[in-house]
Amino acid sequence: MDIPQELRKLGLKATLPRLRILQLFQESKSKHMNADDVYRLLHDEGIDMGLATVYRVLMQFADAGILIRRHFESVASVFELNEGGHHDHLICTNCGKMEEFLDAEIEQRQEAVARERNFVLHEHSLSLYGFCGDCAETLKPGMGKRFRRN
Repeated sequence: MDIPQELRKLGLKATLPRLRILQLFQESKSKHMNADDVYRLLHDEGIDMGLATVYRVLMQFADAGILIRRHFESVASVFELNEGGHHDHLICTNCGKMEEFLDAEIEQRQEAVARERNFVLHEHSLSLYGFCGDCAETLKPGMGKRFRRN
């Protein structure tokens, strides 16, 4: 894909900061980043872009369908590349770690529930909240014992 050309088609200038923001999402080990994460990465590289500008660019990319904006409980809005496929999320309420997953049985059951109630789904999201394995291991006694690994 010719990213600069795609940006121009969407009415956005292909500026170096915009291109770098897209590259950050393509190269990052973390698939989910908020505006502060992107701002810090740009700042660490010596790219002078204000937080408000970073947020505005992220929103432009989300409006254009390049990024998807996710709203999870207890964390700031995060963005991820729109790679065209559906997935669900596991979110640690202690450290904020997020993992993507896709489970065919869950997807089929959600479709069945909608059909049983005479709904036609056009989109859905599933976010499961709990403690990741590392946090479950280090919780204070009495906090989340049922989440500890055996």
